[in-house]
Amino acid sequence: MEYVRPTGIQLKKLIAAFLLLALFLPHPASAAEVQAAEKHMLYAVSGNTAIELYRSIGEHGPKSRNGRAIALTDYRLTWTRKYVPQGGNCRLTTAVPHLTLITHLPKPSGKLPARTEALWNAFIAGITAHERVHGEIIKETVDAIRSATEGLTVSDDASCRKIRTEVTKRVAALADEMRRKNRDFDQVEMGKGGNVQQLILALVNGDR
Repeated sequence: MEYVRPTGIQLKKLIAAFLLLALFLPHPASAAEVQAAEKHMLYAVSGNTAIELYRSIGEHGPKSRNGRAIALTDYRLTWTRKYVPQGGNCRLTTAVPHLTLITHLPKPSGKLPARTEALWNAFIAGITAHERVHGEIIKETVDAIRSATEGLTVSDDASCRKIRTEVTKRVAALADEMRRKNRDFDQVEMGKGGNVQQLILALVNGDR
């Protein structure tokens, strides 16, 4: 999600702009089936008031394709795949994902006044919950890739070349749907009256 710079009386009109997660692929499946390691990367923000902290987010937040972000969920994903020739055909017998979710979140560098700390804690809890949904989408996506490819057999492919092209084609087709789901989620959360916009407004206006 992008940082939005507040200015004076415009604080009440803040709209958190959109950061689309750089994901890839999928189809609905059970996220519980995918095991993922999780890593939190915290970046420092400074200030003694909520607005100072939010401005610091704008200066130090993780970079996205659309500018600075408040928070960002990324991932590392590799696969163990086994292609087996079978009588002139080729079968993908094994597709095991190795997934790490990496969430970038802001953290105040110093002790905050009690009121500001309470505002910050509510804000970061909401932002973390938002990013957790992105993590679940990633896990669902990975599981969908596995479901769509593991067990696939391609005929007349003793060299197991055609099957790799077919796997790539299926993954590419799923990617468009995945991106749409993420756009829809962020547009609701970050649009006017959305959850993330309300979190920002509550933070920056809370101790004025």
